[in-house]
Amino acid sequence: MTTLTVAQATVRFLEAQYTSRDGVEQPFFAGCWGIFGHGNVAGVGQALLEREQSGDPSHLRFFHGRNEQAMVHAAVAYARQRDRLAAMAVTASVGPGATNMVTGAALATINRLPVLLLPGDTFATRVASPVLQELENTQQGDLSVNDVFRPVSVHFDRVDRPEQLASALLHATRILTDPAETGAVTLALPQDVQAEAYDFPDELFAKRVWHVARPVPEPSALARAVAAIRSARRPLVVAGGGVTYSQANDALRTFVEATGIPVGESQAGKGALPYDHPQSVGAIGSTGTTAANALAEDADVVIGVGTRFSDFTTASRTVFQGDGVTFVNLNVSAFDTHKHSAVSLVADAREGLTALTAALEGWTADPAHTARATELAREWDAIVQRAYDGEGAPQVADGLAIQSQVIGAVNELSDPRDVVVCAAGSMPGDLHKLWRTRDRKGYHVEYGFSCMGYEIAGGLGVKMAALDTDDARDVFVMVGDGSYLMMNTELVTAVAEGVKVIVVLVQNHGYASIGALSQSLGSQRFGTAYRYRTDTGLDGDKLPVDLAANAASLGADVLSASGIEDFRAAVLKAKESTRTTVIHVETDPLVPAPDSPAWWDVPVAEVSALDSTREARRAYDEHKTRQRPFLTPASETKDRS
Repeated sequence: MTTLTVAQATVRFLEAQYTSRDGVEQPFFAGCWGIFGHGNVAGVGQALLEREQSGDPSHLRFFHGRNEQAMVHAAVAYARQRDRLAAMAVTASVGPGATNMVTGAALATINRLPVLLLPGDTFATRVASPVLQELENTQQGDLSVNDVFRPVSVHFDRVDRPEQLASALLHATRILTDPAETGAVTLALPQDVQAEAYDFPDELFAKRVWHVARPVPEPSALARAVAAIRSARRPLVVAGGGVTYSQANDALRTFVEATGIPVGESQAGKGALPYDHPQSVGAIGSTGTTAANALAEDADVVIGVGTRFSDFTTASRTVFQGDGVTFVNLNVSAFDTHKHSAVSLVADAREGLTALTAALEGWTADPAHTARATELAREWDAIVQRAYDGEGAPQVADGLAIQSQVIGAVNELSDPRDVVVCAAGSMPGDLHKLWRTRDRKGYHVEYGFSCMGYEIAGGLGVKMAALDTDDARDVFVMVGDGSYLMMNTELVTAVAEGVKVIVVLVQNHGYASIGALSQSLGSQRFGTAYRYRTDTGLDGDKLPVDLAANAASLGADVLSASGIEDFRAAVLKAKESTRTTVIHVETDPLVPAPDSPAWWDVPVAEVSALDSTREARRAYDEHKTRQRPFLTPASETKDRS
């Protein structure tokens, strides 16, 4: 037995957890982010300090964040870059420190990415209630603000007694390391319990290896999936994030090269194949390419691999228009395999693709279908190049760059293994369509929650993951002024840690994405520009906000670019630097990137006094007629002759 406080025991336990997959063993918890307040400074904070000063090289590293939400974002990005085989913990104080983490928890759970949250809680003994920042509820005496984590966590527990800690920690780690269940796990730790001593069994702190399974397909389910695919005349793969997390990229390449099936990619699945693979048709859905969406329009069998089929991937269920289209969903999570009334194939993506390849030996899609996909992809790539060059774009004022040129410059000047990071605004859609991904880990866009403010913190987490695995990559964070103003705090952390990220700060004086959406919905870009207030609203001159000066004040090196050639020079200079560098560039927000005609379902007011809204409603009603329910039960085979 070892006498430790609950917090000390928690830290010691986290240090002893490992994952193993394919015979590769590694520590699971790579560190703990924290901001200390009265709810955790003498508990988890003291425990982390004690381990740091112990001289033990395996001690849990502490990272000092500047915003609780941002700390979770950094931890989640770290786990994604490590293919969910390593993760981080995040600790915060009671009250606002804890609730600031809720957005990050939702982001982690939606994206199926592991993070352990350790919010401080009010006194379990209630000896001094109400304590500072305690929420008093007249109906539930055991409720605290931490209960808001319940709906956004895959697992929530509150450790009210030291005796509960062992089972809570073991259950939490089991869930975090399970690819079918993972997400945010919250263990609320009352501040008095954190400091309480207890005789813990030594076995709790022994090295524990969590074997990350690769479930294989059940034979009869595999047979049904094979029968459905063999019936196809115009099949299409939709690759999701599960391909990357399973490290199934080679298996996917083997599968599609053997069968001739083209591949479209969700946001999380981008990079499943290199952009120039002859069967890669790029982004699919609302922000998709003309190539992928044309093939989706005609597809008779859609094979989803590791995707959850969000509304952007399906263009709100309008992109798949084939008569009697059948879905075959391969996913480690049974929840996702049954979407769209699909033929369900529950398995690890790599194992499932390997099994499908063997079972389909001798079968290929119509060579004309494969050739059409390659030609469509070639045509789209030519469109991308014109967008990179700014060819055909309207004349912009003052020599400003346009967003597609900025993306093109970063893509062309970055190394093939460098990583682009983004999350919200117009940039993710443009990146999805335009970015030429050359490495399976080279594209990191958070689009499950599309959380403004993720970008800089996420980029920091990605770079930390690369450094921890001796993986030499630069990380380019693409962020608009709207997201930058939401959360730029982790620039300070990057500087403090000596972790280099390159932040491309695109200044367009407002919310370009929502402005364009607002206009398309008849709302005239209302409330989306950064302007002075006048007698008629927020429609005056641009605000004199100097974001370059702000970034410099946080300790980053700053390069200001006044046009695309100036910007290209700045990218090269940032690549040469060893310090976090922010490149500030102003762009014209009214010049869109090339697009496909795909749709996104955002309801428009059914009645309105505005002509613009009434016209937008008419267009909305037309699009709604193309929406498909996908309710027909999947049959084992269909005659498609």
